[in-house]
Amino acid sequence: MTVTAISGARVFDGEKSLGVTTVLIEGRRITAVGCEAPSDADLVDGSGATLLPGLIDAHVHTDQQSLALALRFGVTTELEMAGINTRDKRADLTSDDTLADVRSAGMAITPPGGHPSELFPEGFEWPPPPAEGESSPLLPFATSPQEAAARVPQLLTHGSDYIKFMIDNGSVEGHQGVPMLDQATLNAGVAEAKKYGVLTVAHALTIDTTSMALEAGIDGLVHVFVDQPHTDDIVARIKEAGVFVVPCITVNASMMGVTGAALADDPRVASRLDENWDRTLRSSFDRYPQGDLQGVLNTVKALHDHGVDVMCGTDSALPVPFLGGLAHGASLHQELQYLVQAGLTPAQALRAATAVTARCFRLPDRGRIAEGLRADLLLVEGDPTTTISDTLRTRDVWRRGARLASA
Repeated sequence: MTVTAISGARVFDGEKSLGVTTVLIEGRRITAVGCEAPSDADLVDGSGATLLPGLIDAHVHTDQQSLALALRFGVTTELEMAGINTRDKRADLTSDDTLADVRSAGMAITPPGGHPSELFPEGFEWPPPPAEGESSPLLPFATSPQEAAARVPQLLTHGSDYIKFMIDNGSVEGHQGVPMLDQATLNAGVAEAKKYGVLTVAHALTIDTTSMALEAGIDGLVHVFVDQPHTDDIVARIKEAGVFVVPCITVNASMMGVTGAALADDPRVASRLDENWDRTLRSSFDRYPQGDLQGVLNTVKALHDHGVDVMCGTDSALPVPFLGGLAHGASLHQELQYLVQAGLTPAQALRAATAVTARCFRLPDRGRIAEGLRADLLLVEGDPTTTISDTLRTRDVWRRGARLASA
């Protein structure tokens, strides 16, 4: 089996910088960090570059095309927060080294007519109809504690990796009064998931719905509240509960009318987007223009400063303008820049897209550069531990040790 030696690059192992050192890959795994390259190794010159673990986007809605796009930007794993890519449906995706790997909640528990139905124009079908020979995804609607509890084992049987709950009355999206899970129903669903030892996450965009999630005992918040500035009380409660947060600053900006045009204009991005993704990135949700993006950044900084695990996620979805301002892969680099704008150091932001996410989502085989782990790697020009935008200067991408030809 051929050994690949990446030498001369600065190595950020997902937690800290190791300086300039050599990393060996054999097959699908990292076999050594900080050793001499064998004389017969396939050498990759990393001079002037930084080697990172493959990035992880902790909040997406994805498909095969999107997974391919993500990988071109060095995102080697996407975590789907409502969609069809459960264990039972992704065997081909998992074995295809031209696509990012994926884990999925399956569809999220929500009432009939609840979020995200208010986002879609009339006639738009989501989730998409199944391909020929495939079964339809489970739509885990729940309007009572009994129904929520029943949906959990059904989702797990259908291959969900974790369970997501939608807690949203549509107020942030401009659709006040959308059906929403009540506290008893949410509590029952979370309690049932805990019986199975499965991770639970919640969509919550307000302080009130965040409080509901905390009361239910949720493990993670896959949005941060945007309706109010943070208070010491809510930050302390999140910390005390041991809850992690995926703030998705990029989608918050889009909700507030901020497009991704500046990102789309970056030649490092433009060269990797087709017409549909370019048009989508240049659009925005624009449903919450009264929002305060700086307030969101302040909240993220306060959470991080209090020791809350903050992760990097985008909420990238489909290439349609009404879900705009986002593009798979590209927007994760924007999210890294937002985390630094919020006050995290570049190294802290990189941890949020690698080691922290792998730990919180129970993915022990990735997110770091260490012997025995998957060879999911990103080699970039420059030094993103000092200049975070250098993550976009892609030189090479490896997924399970396979070097991406188009990187």
